[in-house]
Amino acid sequence: MSPKILIIGACGQIGSELTVKLRSIYGNDQVVASDISYNNLDIVNSGLFEILDAQDYASLKICIEKYEIDTVYLMAAMLSATGEKYPMKAWDLNMNSLFHVLNLAKEGFIKKVFWPSSIAVFGPTTPKINTPQYTVMEPSTVYGITKQVGERWCEYYFNKYNVDVRSIRYPGIISYKTLPGGGTTDYAVDIYHKALSDSHYDCFLTEGTELPMMFMDDAIKATVDIMQAPAESIKIRSAYNLAAVSFTPKEVAESIKKQLPDFTISYTPDFRQDIADSWPKSIDDSEARNHWNWKHQFDLEGITSEMLTNLKKKTPQHS
Repeated sequence: MSPKILIIGACGQIGSELTVKLRSIYGNDQVVASDISYNNLDIVNSGLFEILDAQDYASLKICIEKYEIDTVYLMAAMLSATGEKYPMKAWDLNMNSLFHVLNLAKEGFIKKVFWPSSIAVFGPTTPKINTPQYTVMEPSTVYGITKQVGERWCEYYFNKYNVDVRSIRYPGIISYKTLPGGGTTDYAVDIYHKALSDSHYDCFLTEGTELPMMFMDDAIKATVDIMQAPAESIKIRSAYNLAAVSFTPKEVAESIKKQLPDFTISYTPDFRQDIADSWPKSIDDSEARNHWNWKHQFDLEGITSEMLTNLKKKTPQHS
């Protein structure tokens, strides 16, 4: 039997593409998209849609009962760079929404929950190379703090109340479909836009800042894979490490130059450099690969090819 799915934060960077994917798998009438506004008309108009504030427990419960929801993907969050500007707003949104969903699951209204964590759970004291699944986590951003606390609560609700909650630590995510959303790794999206529009990009990180990254298609695949896996194969209920490829701004620029030889890049590091410096350079995700057969598909050259090809289609003057 098909799950009846609610996606909270369905108009965001990951939520919007996840909504399209889940509707293609399960059918439009099985997937209810929700967000706080109608800011993505493709999502609003392509299936069931509700205006929903994840911080409003009563509205959330009404929506879940109305559509007989059994599976929730909680994608609403305030990201790293934005969260530093609004610490209490980030804390309230990221934590209250998670508590509401976990409590609804504990009370039997929901059978299965997906909640995304992030490499932001790691901090300056975490081993930087091949960061292990279990390691020191002393995050230095509000976003990272909310994700680390969220992991602990997810594990607690599984152990204490048997809530089937599943999570992965997303690395930086690259997509041509949505604009950057206020994350530190978003340079790796913006650089492709600027390569086509300006033939130049001024990067807010240094040329050698290596970070774990992933093409959106792989992030969506991982999200679907972990939720479709049998419960007994999900052995980690905090959040799984997830990796695909690690690279630097300089390496992205070089891959772009192979297709756009006139492209140039400069570097003007800002406050996001300190955030990036606190994060891992590469991730060991062998548990995800062993437990539920995670495999990524896109390397840097594949990502650059997909980004430039599809962005050219979206902006005809570049084709």
